[in-house]
Amino acid sequence: MAEQTMAEKILSERTGADVRPNDLIVVPVDLGFAHDGTLPLAIQLMEDELHTRRVHDLSKIIAVCDHASPSPSEQVSNVHIMMRGFARENGIALYENGDGVCHQIVVEKHAAPYKIIIGADSHTCTHGALGAFATGMGSTDMAAIMAYGKTWLKVPASYRIEIAGKLSEHVYSKDVFLYLCGRITADGATYMSMEFLGEAVDEMSVESRLVMCNMAIEAGGKCGICAADEKVREFLARYDRSDEYIPLEPDDGADYASEIVIAADDIEPQIAAPHRVDNVSPLSRYAGMPLDQVCIGSCTNGRIEDLRTAARILKGNRVADGTRLVVYPASRRVLAQAISEGIISVLVEAGAAVCAPGCGFCIGRTIALGDGEVVLSTQNRNFKGRMGNNNADIYLSSVETAAASAIRGEVTDPRER
Repeated sequence: MAEQTMAEKILSERTGADVRPNDLIVVPVDLGFAHDGTLPLAIQLMEDELHTRRVHDLSKIIAVCDHASPSPSEQVSNVHIMMRGFARENGIALYENGDGVCHQIVVEKHAAPYKIIIGADSHTCTHGALGAFATGMGSTDMAAIMAYGKTWLKVPASYRIEIAGKLSEHVYSKDVFLYLCGRITADGATYMSMEFLGEAVDEMSVESRLVMCNMAIEAGGKCGICAADEKVREFLARYDRSDEYIPLEPDDGADYASEIVIAADDIEPQIAAPHRVDNVSPLSRYAGMPLDQVCIGSCTNGRIEDLRTAARILKGNRVADGTRLVVYPASRRVLAQAISEGIISVLVEAGAAVCAPGCGFCIGRTIALGDGEVVLSTQNRNFKGRMGNNNADIYLSSVETAAASAIRGEVTDPRER
């Protein structure tokens, strides 16, 4: 067998064949999941096209009420009723309003090296940070996965992304990905496995790696993958899943279709400006720009590591008059830990509105922006209308930049505090 990239290793192992880029393969799905924005259509398609409501393997499918949670309307409440009924009928796990964002739930309870994870959500690529082959598909594909337990895909070519050296203080994995996206553009890795390597990645926590894999789709990636190293083993042990650990790294001499090497010390805090994630500049370009709202959370940056960072910056300070700070922990477990560490008290005392775990502000379903408002957010997308209003402007940043900016009410360089 020839030397392989991480994506090729996983897909070869799971198919029992030596797969190469552009091969069309059928793979077993270890976990399929959908949420309140995609599961209802998948259920309908199962009924209409496959003539069944029966899930193939109840242990490999989960449903999550997160995109409009807590339910903001009668319509959404009825969707949740439908999901609960389907879950009871099939005996599958359903995560309720307030349990958290689907991706964080999967990270905590399901994702592991060499697993094939398919979610009816584009940011399913998150789970590659744990050495999984994880990708998003639509409701039609999810209907077939629920019914048959497998799916087909084209083996992606792989993009080797090396972050060489050590990141400077106040520079985070969010800055790394925004910088990368600005370099290669939003379609620079279309249908590729984005494989993050190098000293800076090795030194990152698993939580920080999750940020980069989560955003792989913003450069067109089919998936994002990091090596499953000792940090991944320790991460799984934290969730009582150490038995699921398998080491993963690319072979020396693996054939990558594209490669880029970025010097870590070239990266400084970054901002992505409306209305594209690749519209990236150093923070200094926007320093001093007034903000109506700052948002911390989402499946990108709502983990305990992120809330600790926010609390460290906000402790003893207050959110600026005229600026709102909204915080959404990524899961119930994250919220409980933040409470036990005193983080939530710090955030509330600083003037933040701390909300129930879920997608919240990111898609504008339960909280939206007003006309002409400007927001700095830690989420993954700043598309026009993304936060519920076509007439608002969304800027993206790291958590530390967002927290520092909330204190002043304007875009603020955390290095200058």
